[in-house]
Amino acid sequence: MASSTDVHVRICAQEIIKYDLEIKALIQDIRDCPGPQSALVELNAQVKEKFNKLRLRIQDLEQMAKEQDKESDGLAIQTETESQWKQMLSNQTAWRKANLACKLAIDNMEKDELLHGGENHNTRQRKATKENLVETSSNITESLMSISRMMSEQVKQSEDTIGTLATSSRTVQETNEEFKSMTGTIHLGRKLILKYNRRELTDKLLIFLALALFFATVLYILKKRLFPFI
Repeated sequence: MASSTDVHVRICAQEIIKYDLEIKALIQDIRDCPGPQSALVELNAQVKEKFNKLRLRIQDLEQMAKEQDKESDGLAIQTETESQWKQMLSNQTAWRKANLACKLAIDNMEKDELLHGGENHNTRQRKATKENLVETSSNITESLMSISRMMSEQVKQSEDTIGTLATSSRTVQETNEEFKSMTGTIHLGRKLILKYNRRELTDKLLIFLALALFFATVLYILKKRLFPFI
């Protein structure tokens, strides 16, 4: 039966996948968005909200990796966490490109409207759209830098974990060598004990034969002196 920790890890991983797919869908909506500005702002707000939720769940998964009893399980979850950070960074980059593509589409629309004599109000609105897109692009750039810093920290933690595993492996190997040496010593002691046991048996047999010979000699002498005629 799976432990509660395994269940939490699976639930967290499923939520990460769900947020990742939702973000990809929203990014595609931004690519296809022709306007108006309010629609683009709403889409970007939804993407930002999903990114915040995704970031929290990845951090939760990262914490679960540290709380694993087995080092192998923790390392596997840590590897999955790094993969999710990279995927999130890729989505951030795609988000930025989608906004740039939308900006280009709006610029083209502005050119068409200028050619057809657009009103001043529409011109001001398009200018505001450009400014908002620039601000959005700046925010995305800052988010990318933040993700890069977090990934750098994750890489450092992974290096520390690998170093700990290497030290543990050396300790296990040294213990195994000591065990082999101790086994050899025990085996040699056993041989010596068996050898001494055989020697003791041989000594007892020799003593028994010597005593038997002694008593036989005594009996023979007594017989000759007491019963010489026999």
